[in-house]
Amino acid sequence: MTLLEYVRWEAKRDEKYEYQDGKIVKMAYARGPHNEITINTATALKNAIRPLAKKYRVFSGDQKIYLPEVNHGVYPDAVAVSEAPEFWDDDTLLLINPLLIVEVLSKSTQKYDREGKFDLYKTRPSFQEYVLIRQDTCEIETRYREEPGLWRETVVTEPDGTVFLKSLGCSISVADIYENIEFVKTSR
Repeated sequence: MTLLEYVRWEAKRDEKYEYQDGKIVKMAYARGPHNEITINTATALKNAIRPLAKKYRVFSGDQKIYLPEVNHGVYPDAVAVSEAPEFWDDDTLLLINPLLIVEVLSKSTQKYDREGKFDLYKTRPSFQEYVLIRQDTCEIETRYREEPGLWRETVVTEPDGTVFLKSLGCSISVADIYENIEFVKTSR
């Protein structure tokens, strides 16, 4: 299936599908905590960028990113762009200039998000920062592109900590990201 055929095909569906160089892959359903962490993070991002001199835009997980270098269309959980969004198509469906991408990890998607999707995202020249948020424990990992091929990783696990987003030049609080989230305690 071509990209345009996929876009038309998916528009008639109730579910989300990723486009992987001609193949269509159904996305897993997101559960309550995942959805709440996603909206908390997007809200925290919006609030953090509002006072900045440079302008950024934040999009939810319904905004598909198109990666033309590898012919993939994927859905992040949240994405920020610098100044103005750029789209591959006239329908403003396929964003091509992500600056910061957020993925909320689940058991079924964490390997793909950490490795496969990260490798795909790295093909976009505009992409500078990756934020991975666990939903089962307090852990937020950021990966920032220091230079081509060199990524700096930072992990924050303190519930009262902050996550500095170098690509945006601002911080968001861990408490805001995990607002109303209760971690299930497991006995060992």
